[in-house]
Amino acid sequence: MAGTDRSQTATDTPGPAIILVQPQLGENIGTVARAMWNCGLLDLRLVAPRDGWPNDKAVSAASGADIVLNRAQVFETTADAVADLERVYATTARPRDMVKPVFTPRGLAGEMRATMNRGERVGVLFGAERSGLVNEDVMRAFGIVTVPLNPAFTSLNLAQAVLLIGYEWYTSADETPPGVLEIGEGIPASAAEVDALLEHLDLELDKAEYYREPSMRPTMQRNLHNVFRRATMTEQEVRSFRGVVARLAEWRGRRPKKQ
Repeated sequence: MAGTDRSQTATDTPGPAIILVQPQLGENIGTVARAMWNCGLLDLRLVAPRDGWPNDKAVSAASGADIVLNRAQVFETTADAVADLERVYATTARPRDMVKPVFTPRGLAGEMRATMNRGERVGVLFGAERSGLVNEDVMRAFGIVTVPLNPAFTSLNLAQAVLLIGYEWYTSADETPPGVLEIGEGIPASAAEVDALLEHLDLELDKAEYYREPSMRPTMQRNLHNVFRRATMTEQEVRSFRGVVARLAEWRGRRPKKQ
């Protein structure tokens, strides 16, 4: 989905650190940066990136998320990368036979916000593209993050995994309603305006002998009215429909009668 508001500026709102352990391709680091910035995350940490750092291919793949790449920190070991964090979580799709809390991305978002509200710093570990995290890295984590996906195919690429975590983090504090009706500069029609439209429609339908069967009139009328009630019409739409009804009535009056 394309679309970026360039008028928006960076903020330093605290968020979890995203820690990539031995990432292999610069392109993957770049797409991770893009996913992070989509979700307002800035703290990217790289542990022993295979192709070195900085990396031109990462810049190209980031598609404008340079702010994340410019702040990226590089560490030799996972221990160094998490040293300043009070709580760390490890992403993995494989059972590890370790006694640890297991979170979904949505559950993790709430857990991390509660932890950060206590003043603790948190981070999420992501393993190398080919093999994921080794047990020694998972052992450093307080809890494990597992994404509930098709059991036959749970594999995610690095940026997908980061985006899932970041999205749940971002939306856990977002107040955007789950659905809205966009009417631009239009004004919702009042009940009285819709009533007037339906009265006008019924009048012309009566003239056109649409309601021919008296016993069926209530049902037919109710079905038509419900269509318009569900439509959540604007004032302009009501006026337009009244114009349509009036035009059809005018045309009917001019139509030659059958001999």
